[in-house]
Amino acid sequence: MIAVTILYPNNPGSRFDFEYYLRTHMPMSLELLGPAIKSVRIERGVEGQEKGSLPTFAALCHFVCESREAFEAAFWPNAAVLRDDMPRYTDIEPVIQISEIVLQR
Repeated sequence: MIAVTILYPNNPGSRFDFEYYLRTHMPMSLELLGPAIKSVRIERGVEGQEKGSLPTFAALCHFVCESREAFEAAFWPNAAVLRDDMPRYTDIEPVIQISEIVLQR
């Protein structure tokens, strides 16, 4: 199993509309990507390492998939639609990481 993690850095002056992201973008993403997505977890950054400091990331999305190939087979045919929707919820350039899941409880 792998995790496709999409991290949205918390840049000064950046915009991230969680309402739109959760109510519109994520349901659309899950519908388009279909059964390739085994589970998803969305996180909102609230604080950095030091109490009261700004979070490093405004938001994180973790898609769990069987394999990179399974994710890409679902993602690439829908990439333009998902990318074109991004300006509706953010002006942040995301950072994407693929990880092997070695422990999950």
